[in-house]
Amino acid sequence: MKTAYKYRLLIIFLIAVLVVGLAVLLMVRLFKPEPVDPHEGQVYINDGFGMVWITPLEGVDVNPLTYSDFKTVNGEPVLNRDGYTVSKGIDVSEHQLEIDWAQVSKNIDYAYIRLGYRGSTEGGLYEDPYYKANISGAINNGLQTGIYFFSQAVSVSEAVEEAEFVIERLKDYKIDLPVVFDWEKIEGGGRSDEVTPDLLTDCAVAFCQTIENAGYTPAVYFNRYLGYYMYDLSKLTDYEFWVSVPGEFPDFYYESDMWQYSFEGKVPGISELTDMNLRLIPDPVPEDEEAKDNEAKNSEDEYSDLPVVEYQK
Repeated sequence: MKTAYKYRLLIIFLIAVLVVGLAVLLMVRLFKPEPVDPHEGQVYINDGFGMVWITPLEGVDVNPLTYSDFKTVNGEPVLNRDGYTVSKGIDVSEHQLEIDWAQVSKNIDYAYIRLGYRGSTEGGLYEDPYYKANISGAINNGLQTGIYFFSQAVSVSEAVEEAEFVIERLKDYKIDLPVVFDWEKIEGGGRSDEVTPDLLTDCAVAFCQTIENAGYTPAVYFNRYLGYYMYDLSKLTDYEFWVSVPGEFPDFYYESDMWQYSFEGKVPGISELTDMNLRLIPDPVPEDEEAKDNEAKNSEDEYSDLPVVEYQK
């Protein structure tokens, strides 16, 4: 009898354990949390080295142009959609040597001229030896003209110094395109190797503010690495962006005003290979269309027809 009793207790115990186990399993399944998307709120982009996830910056306009908006004609990218004013340009320095600007002006709408640069090791400021000839040649042959300065600033004060260097050498010329802050990372012993993203952003702001205070339009040039990992573009939205993305379309997540699409352009009048660019400026929206858009948005508001009640304290 005792053996049978013990056996029954064991059976009851095992059944109880099984019931409890099933109940726990059922609760786990019922109350199991939804899987968390590790990339929620992020976007998948090409940073120039591969595809990666990034968290978009707030307040920075997204690039509305995609691969399908462009076609290739005679090896050159062409915007294949309406709504933009497009112009074709180059940027040049002493590396292009002597330029026949009369010949260049037959095929190009605008030119960016390097005014000067800061040395990457000792940090001296230098005027580009072809600056005066290039800016005079471009302006005198009817091209829209802007200038850029190759920065290696390692402090805000150096960025301001560079801007003042530019302003002093621009006073004798009338340009109609922006003055560009072109800071680039020099690998292998450059004095700017230790510049942090925060410092670089501060330098760009200081340069641009100094340029703007002198009456010029400032802009910032960068490639994808600098744009994604070094600059805080949310602090630079008051200035034009010039993005360097060689290829068939401006494959950069944020909107830009100018796209450098090649380092190896061949332009009649220039003996050396030349950087090629497109300015892609959205056409202004007519006032009547803007009014219609606003009216349509207002009509979609479910509260738009309700009376306005003013509350007084």
